[in-house]
Amino acid sequence: MKTPVYLNALRAFEASARHQSFSAAAQELNVTPAAIGQLVRGLEDWLGVLLFHRNTGGKARLVLTEAALVAVPDIRAGFDRLGLGLEKLKSNAATGVLTVAISPAFAAKWLLPRIDKFQMLYPDTDVRLDTNLKPVDFISNGIDIGVRYGEGRWDGLIAKKLMAEQVFPVCSPAFLNEHQDLLQSPINLLKLPLIHDLSVDRHAGFATWNTWFQYNQITQARMQRGLKINNSAAVLQTAIDGQGVALARSVMAHDDLKAGRLLRLYPEMKCSSTLAYYIVYRKECQTLPKLIAFRDWLIDEATIS
Repeated sequence: MKTPVYLNALRAFEASARHQSFSAAAQELNVTPAAIGQLVRGLEDWLGVLLFHRNTGGKARLVLTEAALVAVPDIRAGFDRLGLGLEKLKSNAATGVLTVAISPAFAAKWLLPRIDKFQMLYPDTDVRLDTNLKPVDFISNGIDIGVRYGEGRWDGLIAKKLMAEQVFPVCSPAFLNEHQDLLQSPINLLKLPLIHDLSVDRHAGFATWNTWFQYNQITQARMQRGLKINNSAAVLQTAIDGQGVALARSVMAHDDLKAGRLLRLYPEMKCSSTLAYYIVYRKECQTLPKLIAFRDWLIDEATIS
């Protein structure tokens, strides 16, 4: 019996054991029940072991022998591993599809303004963005690589630090002109509409307005007025539109500051975030050429930003 026949016979046996029926196995594998029965009998002859009990008293369902019951889990696991191997081969195919998981805000404010540079360097790689507010399962969602914001620890993923960040107040040039007198002193921020970022405010270590005030020893801080928004990109856009002062994250605000759409207030006042941006991917995917190319490109872009 040649090796391809082993695989066909094992597949016929596994499907028959799972369905407890030659007919159902045949339907799944798009062959006839007679072909399934012949493959199973051939496997039994080659092994010298019965896999199903015959003469089951007219029962419609197949009954596995003890030897078969012991072997089925390992055979099934083997087919699962084969499937994973095929997925890895597909991921290296000429199509070059690379699926990247990122938050909508990070996509809008940092990645999308730069992604054309990667496409020019690697025109054969088809980048697909999976933008989700919550972390997704990399295996079930077919994710190759992602960028996550946090402390750098996620189960089952390698995490490589991409960018640390500072937090600081920003406003539009028009807002600064309108409120120049009040903005001379940071304590007067309490008299102005503040824009609050709620996107990850429940995450331990996420910097809020209260964090910034305390860090800079402004102890008179109280409940602040203003808009509360659960999207970091929308927070910055609201500040650009002149609706108040936002507490910006340096990575997200970088391009708006560079373009002059936002102005940083009190640059001498520092507040570092305990969270950072990390490149994340599964260990078994770390040697994929397209993943390596995208990871290294991200690091280069973060260095020059």
